[in-house]
Amino acid sequence: MKRSLALILSALPCAVVAQTPPPADRNARPTSDAEERLHKDFAWLARYQDANARVTGPVKVVFMGDSITQGWFDMVPGFFTAGRYGRGISGQTTPQMLLRFRQDVIDLHPQVVQIMAGTNDIAGNTGPMTPEQTKANLMSMAELARAHGIRVILASIPPADHFPWRPGIAPAERIAALNGWMKDYAARTGAIYADYWSALHDGAALKAAWTSDGVHPNKAGYAVMAPVAEAAIRRAMAAPAPRAIAR
Repeated sequence: MKRSLALILSALPCAVVAQTPPPADRNARPTSDAEERLHKDFAWLARYQDANARVTGPVKVVFMGDSITQGWFDMVPGFFTAGRYGRGISGQTTPQMLLRFRQDVIDLHPQVVQIMAGTNDIAGNTGPMTPEQTKANLMSMAELARAHGIRVILASIPPADHFPWRPGIAPAERIAALNGWMKDYAARTGAIYADYWSALHDGAALKAAWTSDGVHPNKAGYAVMAPVAEAAIRRAMAAPAPRAIAR
């Protein structure tokens, strides 16, 4: 058990503790605090508890995701205008996001949620995962949102042909396959598919001018993503809200 945990921990990219720009060394071994948190707060439920308690007024959109979503808030806070909230946590996988989905999304009562996830599942940040397991977690989050009257945007996984913290993995085909499934699932369930992949790709890779490490967008990359997000939000807001379950 200890050996398995050590293998998982060694695969994790550096977690970001505060809403500050991501650290330069994303591939460093997690700190002892991060290791302890995996034991005591696997989904990092404490990360946004105080921020959630301070939310007032109508919530238009919650951006749920991993470091790509967190980096968006950190680098381009002006994109998060009134009513938009970033709930990204660096390094997270879909199991972790699913565990915190109620407190970080549902309990904020947004009109729309954007779910961007899957990069770290492919990387195996919290252990090996099959595509079917990732799909199941994405479906669960989408179903929970719809059950509470929240419109859903499923965001494509941005392109990447390597993961700096997991050398040896060739993720491009797996990313493309999951994106293809997401696009189809969105069409079948009335969700909106936000195609960031097509906006960012350079073949199988993320265009070099728009990334710092081949995985995470830089400010220029987020500038390319913004119109895709705005269009997806407009489409989602124009759609009827799902019928919420009785409470």
